[in-house]
Amino acid sequence: MLALIAGMGDLPPALVSRLPERPLICALDGFEPALDVDIRFRLERLGSFLGELNAREVTRICMAGAVRRPQIDAAQIDAATLPLIPKVQVAMAQGDDGALRAIIAVLEEAGFAVVAAHEIAPDLLPPIGVLTRAKPEDWHKADAAEGEACVVAMGQADSGQACIVRVGRVLAKEDAEGTDAMLAKFFEAYDAPMAGDPLDYIMDLGVSAVETVKDWLSGLEDTPATADDGILFKAPKPQQDRRADLPLIGPATAMKAAEAGLSGIVIEAGGVMVLDMEAVCQILDAQGMFLWVRPRGNA
Repeated sequence: MLALIAGMGDLPPALVSRLPERPLICALDGFEPALDVDIRFRLERLGSFLGELNAREVTRICMAGAVRRPQIDAAQIDAATLPLIPKVQVAMAQGDDGALRAIIAVLEEAGFAVVAAHEIAPDLLPPIGVLTRAKPEDWHKADAAEGEACVVAMGQADSGQACIVRVGRVLAKEDAEGTDAMLAKFFEAYDAPMAGDPLDYIMDLGVSAVETVKDWLSGLEDTPATADDGILFKAPKPQQDRRADLPLIGPATAMKAAEAGLSGIVIEAGGVMVLDMEAVCQILDAQGMFLWVRPRGNA
């Protein structure tokens, strides 16, 4: 029997819809998946949770969906979990990739096979190539190489799986806030109607223009340039255990990339899942944007 430890987002429901039989749906306390949950658990009672899975004849576990690192309450730790606490503490002290590796090790030592989301639903990994009508230009290909180098460096630091590149320059790197927050930095600002004293408005505009020029001259990296005609590059971390936390894009990513003014999205072949490929391609085609599923190291 399969148990799905479901986090937030669209991936868990997408997996369940592809399975011939409904798995046992489990959720970490405090994180509500868009599914009916059979078992809720806390890390402080991980041992008891694993015992319950054994009692229900679970043999395989899949982890899918977004969760954040919970706080551990020592007073809540039960007797079945005490032997696991050193390993849980090691996991909590590491970065995301290290933490996932440690948790996977705990599950395997308890006798469970940990399976990846894309093993359950292989159609989530798209074929290699450009899957839209629009194609990347030569400078986009150079930007993709720059994006790959950036994500490799980020992965070595366990700090993210995506970046925005334009004309050879990395404009933004994904952090704990995620891809959507990174893209939102480049959304076109809304200009509110002018109100109050017109002279005050003109004076404010002048100060703003001066500050913008000062920032440009000083080369401040925290003032992002326009992302117009740039790309979103997304790939897994180089040494990542791909049974958990594999990167994901979907229709919302495509829409936000369009709002940010990008020309396209580049994802690593075999390393990034795509939810609702048809809708993603329709959105990008409507915006004249491209989706390139690129092999790692592609020239």
